[in-house]
Amino acid sequence: MAGAVKVLTTLRNHWKKTTFGVCLLSWGGHWLYGRHCDNLLRRAACQEAQAFGNELIPSSMPLKKATVFLNPAACKGKARNLFEKNAAPILHLSGLDVTVVKTDYEGQAKKLLELMENTDLIIIAGGDGTVQEVITGLLRRADEAVFSKIPIGFIPLGKTCTLSNTLYPESTNQVQHITNATLAILKGETVPLDVLQIKGEKEQPVFAVTGLRWGSYRDAGVKASKYWYLGPLKTKAAHFFSTFKEWPQKHQGALMYLGPTERPPEEPEEKLSRPPLYVRLYRRLRLYWASRPKEIPQEVAPEDWEELKLSTIELSIATRNRQLDLTRTEDFMDICVEADTVSKGQFVNRGSQKMRDPHTCPEGSQCLQASRCILQLPEGTEGSFGIDNEEYEAMPVEVKLLPRKLRFFCDPRMREQMLRAAVQ
Repeated sequence: MAGAVKVLTTLRNHWKKTTFGVCLLSWGGHWLYGRHCDNLLRRAACQEAQAFGNELIPSSMPLKKATVFLNPAACKGKARNLFEKNAAPILHLSGLDVTVVKTDYEGQAKKLLELMENTDLIIIAGGDGTVQEVITGLLRRADEAVFSKIPIGFIPLGKTCTLSNTLYPESTNQVQHITNATLAILKGETVPLDVLQIKGEKEQPVFAVTGLRWGSYRDAGVKASKYWYLGPLKTKAAHFFSTFKEWPQKHQGALMYLGPTERPPEEPEEKLSRPPLYVRLYRRLRLYWASRPKEIPQEVAPEDWEELKLSTIELSIATRNRQLDLTRTEDFMDICVEADTVSKGQFVNRGSQKMRDPHTCPEGSQCLQASRCILQLPEGTEGSFGIDNEEYEAMPVEVKLLPRKLRFFCDPRMREQMLRAAVQ
């Protein structure tokens, strides 16, 4: 009893050290419990992957080849460790023949895609920038018509992973989010995603799965990290200090666009076998002689371009991948022209919303639907575009929608949710 009283007296006399010790023990206990839960998630995911690896395959069938493009610099340099601890064991246990290609500098993935040999799966491990580089390299290939049919998996490891909101359920636990994404690749469910082809006058085309932004919100948002010392107020600070420049901030130009196009029916996955050569020759000759006397030059209908003069605080051109509708009958991209008559207070508040959802279209904006558009800018226009959160010099560009161009693996629950929403 006397010992207990002595301990309590000592703790009371040194209450600062006692408080610090209790806080340290609580934090340590919480950290250890979190590590334990993460290990349980990894173990469960590996057991599920092992079931795929134990499946018997015919001896004549080779192992599926998976090429992983890993950006070790993503997530402030933590991506490599996150991949090796959470995703790599699942891929290896699944029975895939995995080749990991690590990128060393920005733009390297585009060059590596030009040299890539045949593979059954492409897996992108990184963030929005890595996705944009890989699909650009893939679609710049001379044989892109063949390689664009290869299914693509996305393992979200970057600071911004916009596609994960479409492909996987939300999760506050990073380990669970990564393991769910990796398991989704093994389950084999895919969804078709639209792609934007963005081409300048002289540059090679760039491809995006999210969209293009040009304006004041984007410019202020990229500077938010400079105010890191303000903590949660850094975003508002970046937009507030941006208003000290010329005000109102207007971005001027001209936009020409074509309306939505009708969606063609899905192509059958298994094509019929090709007829013999003599049958093909006979058909061609028959068509040639049958059509020869009836040859009448047909006039090509001119495309119905519409033109719009721009004076906006921000222009956004986005795919419909965020609100994916697998049953819609038209293909189009969303163009949002925001009004340039906003107050400084509105600019600061909307800037915070834009950081959470960059392509949101505020009330009072002009919303258009287009399959193709041409953005013309005055000479001497400065600033930058944000293409899938990657920075590019602002210049006149043509943006063309490539509907359902690529297939991405997704969680089966998300696909069911999309189909259920379409029925309702």
